[in-house]
Amino acid sequence: MFSSIGWGEMLVLLVAALVILGPERLPGAARWTARSLRQVRDYATGATSQLRSELGPEFDELRKPIADLQELRGMSPRAAVTKHLLNGDDSLFKDFEGSLPDSRNVLGPAGGTTDYPRAQQDKPLGHNERPPIDTDAT
Repeated sequence: MFSSIGWGEMLVLLVAALVILGPERLPGAARWTARSLRQVRDYATGATSQLRSELGPEFDELRKPIADLQELRGMSPRAAVTKHLLNGDDSLFKDFEGSLPDSRNVLGPAGGTTDYPRAQQDKPLGHNERPPIDTDAT
């Protein structure tokens, strides 16, 4: 539920709650929050079990497409193509990667490869020196 909140954010929230509520009301607010979260979780669990008991085996049929969609959300484009179009055989990608020239050490401004010489990229601009203008790009 709170997977996107890190320890730093939790510490900031705790300090803010201590400043806003004060040390005398903070324990009561923490108990109220924990009780409310537990109650919401119990309601959700009860609704799920009630749906499962009323729908029976149809409930599992409804969950399968949702589980498949959730699996697709976590896939990269390469993994999706490998799984669904190539039946899990990624040897095509390995063969393709082996045939490409190695251009990992020459990166452009956006992280992509460029055809600039490496020495030209590393040279910093001098004081009041203007960057070169690419007339083909403008």
